[in-house]
Amino acid sequence: MKQLWRYLRAFLIIYLCLYAGNGVAALLPVTIPGSILGMLILFALLATQILPPDWVKPGCHLLIRYMALLFVPISVGVMNYTDLLQAQFGPIVVSCLISTLIVLVTVGLCAHHFQRDGKAAQEESKP
Repeated sequence: MKQLWRYLRAFLIIYLCLYAGNGVAALLPVTIPGSILGMLILFALLATQILPPDWVKPGCHLLIRYMALLFVPISVGVMNYTDLLQAQFGPIVVSCLISTLIVLVTVGLCAHHFQRDGKAAQEESKP
């Protein structure tokens, strides 16, 4: 029974953040998806330690375990738009390649920056 309560509490918190994000998205003049704002709210609560990570951990582990299954309805729904995908195949591939390159370069530069700062901090701490 205690385990059931942990799952219910985790999903309740995740859904409350989602609905809060949807509410904030409805009030904003710009179009930002409510799910993204909900994740940012959840992140802010966890980062400021207002919300203990143990409260959402069971629900997160369950969602991650079945994440591939959650993408099946989306993938099937995309099949309804094969004509549109074929017409826009070139721009889709180009945008995927460019965004992947941007992510790779950004992660590489950040890793290089943090690694260099880590070595400098280690050298300063040596007597």
